[in-house]
Amino acid sequence: MTLRLLQSPGLTTEKDPELNLDDPETNFMSLMKLRGDLSGKDFFFAFPGQAWAMVPQEQNLKCFRTFGFGSGRLEKVAEGYRIFSREVLFYLDPVTGEILQEWSNPFLGGRKVEVVHIQNDPVNGVFPRSGPGPLAPPYPYVSCGDMVAFQWNFFIQHPAAMKRKEYPLYSSGDIDQHAELWGLMGRKSDIRNPDTTSAYCTMSWSRVADWLPFMEMGNAPGKMVFHSHSLKLMDGPRELPRKVLDYIEKHHSEYLAAPTVWNGPQMTSSAQVFKGIIDKRRAGQ
Repeated sequence: MTLRLLQSPGLTTEKDPELNLDDPETNFMSLMKLRGDLSGKDFFFAFPGQAWAMVPQEQNLKCFRTFGFGSGRLEKVAEGYRIFSREVLFYLDPVTGEILQEWSNPFLGGRKVEVVHIQNDPVNGVFPRSGPGPLAPPYPYVSCGDMVAFQWNFFIQHPAAMKRKEYPLYSSGDIDQHAELWGLMGRKSDIRNPDTTSAYCTMSWSRVADWLPFMEMGNAPGKMVFHSHSLKLMDGPRELPRKVLDYIEKHHSEYLAAPTVWNGPQMTSSAQVFKGIIDKRRAGQ
């Protein structure tokens, strides 16, 4: 078997005669088939993992187990594909796995804080066939034998949703600086198969970011590190653990289907959602 990488001036490898991922169109369509379903049907991912706190020169602490679920849909357009999606992520007790409603923050002497789960709706964007932008190809990859892994690295810096002056308990700073690191893995034989529109895919997702706003850590030194592995649910939400599916059906049933309305790219963030909750409470709503 031969290890192959996306070609670069300083490192070239032999091209794959069956699936040439250095060809721009093949590279693009291969990732689309792994990430979604080319037929336009809804697709689903589950992503269990962990969330750790790292306090510099002091300690590392596993704060939560996590369980995420997302639904999405691809729509072919002139420039490439639109993705319509929404996602939830629940914070679980690190020992029992129970979905938390409150959490005893050990960094605050065990004071209880209300847990606010991630509810990003919608997360809509465009995968363009070419051009600038974080979602544009060519997508870096590594392949060997029948396996291929694509990589996305997003290092993000922009004004924070909550400024320190107005939200001192919840904001780590006026700039939101974080990283989202993705790997998307599948089989080249699934991608090449003309009888399927959706190739099975596993993903890895890591996030390095400031404190979660609900932890009420303000600008104390420290970072949160998330690490999850995601599985494409080829048989839909019924593949979820029964307890998780019951919770979603009861509290977040809209997440069991992809959004249907396109109002342009809309990348809802958990910080925006949390700010909305706090603003409503301050307004007495």
